[in-house]
Amino acid sequence: MLNAIHLKICGLTTLADAAAAAGIGADFLGFILYPKSPRYLPLASYRGLASSLQVGPRRVAVMVEPSADELAQAADTGFDFFQIHYAPSIPVEAIASWSAQVGPRRLWLAPKLPPAEEVPAAVLPLANTFLMDTFHAGGFGGSGKTGDWAKFARHQQAFPEKTWILAGGLSPENLTEAVARSGTLFVDVNSGVETSPGVKDHAKLARLVTALGAA
Repeated sequence: MLNAIHLKICGLTTLADAAAAAGIGADFLGFILYPKSPRYLPLASYRGLASSLQVGPRRVAVMVEPSADELAQAADTGFDFFQIHYAPSIPVEAIASWSAQVGPRRLWLAPKLPPAEEVPAAVLPLANTFLMDTFHAGGFGGSGKTGDWAKFARHQQAFPEKTWILAGGLSPENLTEAVARSGTLFVDVNSGVETSPGVKDHAKLARLVTALGAA
C-alpha cells in the first residue's frame, strides 16, 4: 500500500517485471490468462514463473468468461484472487457459478459496461470487489485509454461496503489526477508502465511510486 492506496500491476509476463513490481511496493500482481490478450501468459508459463517468485504481493488471475474447468485450473495453480471480465449479456447465473466456485471474497468482477450502464444490482452480492475499466467495444480492458472517473466515484460512494478498483489508461503522468477525481483507494496499472504490451518499463514503475505519493 502506497499513501493509503492499494496498487496492482497487471499484464506481467516475466519474472524480472514481476520482481520489479513487487520491489516498488505493489500489493497485487496480475497475470492475464486470456489468449486473445497481447499480454497473455499461458498457465503453464505462469507456473514456471511463480515457482521463482518470492512471497510478497498477492497474485491475481485475470480471465474472461472462464469455464468451470478453466477457473478450477487457475485455482489449483495457487492464485489468491480471480479477476473476471465479462460482457453484459452474460447471465447472472453464470456469474453466480464463478462466485460459488471461488467464493465472493476471492472474486473480482470486471463487467464490460457501456458508458450509459451501471453495475447491475443483481451482481453486487456475488463479489466483494469490482473493477471498473474503460469500455471499448472491441475487447475486455487493455485499451490504454482513461475511463469515466465520475462514474467510478458514483459507484464507490453508493456501495462503500464493496472494494472498487480503478483501471484504464493509468500512468505516472495522470495517476495523481485520477485519484483526486475518482476518490479511489485502489488502482490497477498496466499499459501506462510499459514499453510494449507485456514488457514493463522499470523507470516508469519507479515514477508511479512518486505519483502515488503525491495522490
